[in-house]
Amino acid sequence: MPLPPRMPDAPLTTNAVVYLHGFASSARSTKAGFLRERFAERGVTLACPDFNQPDFSSLTLTRMLDQLDAELSALGGGPATLIGSSLGGALAVLAAERFPTRIGRLVLLAPAVLFAKEGHHLLTPERIEEWRRVGRRPFFHFADRTERLLDFSFYEDSLRYNPFDAMFSQPTLILQGLHDTSVDCRTVEAFARRRPNISLVLLDDEHQLVSSLPHIWERIVTFMETL
Repeated sequence: MPLPPRMPDAPLTTNAVVYLHGFASSARSTKAGFLRERFAERGVTLACPDFNQPDFSSLTLTRMLDQLDAELSALGGGPATLIGSSLGGALAVLAAERFPTRIGRLVLLAPAVLFAKEGHHLLTPERIEEWRRVGRRPFFHFADRTERLLDFSFYEDSLRYNPFDAMFSQPTLILQGLHDTSVDCRTVEAFARRRPNISLVLLDDEHQLVSSLPHIWERIVTFMETL
């Protein structure tokens, strides 16, 4: 006897949803593509700004915030949902504090809330000093599968921001891998513990969270449908 046809997923009733990719990644990443397809099945267009533009070498958190500001203005409508991965998660937190009326909720995937601060191993102090002296250093860019140069202004600018201590009240879902070697799960637990607006889910996964994407999607849908 043939199986009945699969019922289509119910549309999500939501305002704009924006995906914020991580450091040396892009809007074409595995997570971005997966989420774009899943949201499309629910009738939602996922906006994915590319923070590598106009070029990777001049990237800064300030520029990312300005680009996100412009993206939110272009989308219009009610408060947006931000989904931020790694550095994109830190950006989402900073944006929630800066634009409280324009951002309604956050989904943070392994958020780098201590980025460039003590406790986050971006680089050793010796390599940071060398970066300062030379002015640029290469980083492997996962989207391009090659090394690309980044100005030291990226590091200097990042010291202006402290997402770990940011004040924001939007409902927030964090999904964090227990075996993450880039973002320490204990740091994320401490970040979440201080804020009653955060729900933290720890996953048996690494930083990229690729193995957990189906489960992450289920959590995102439940989170968005119950608010």
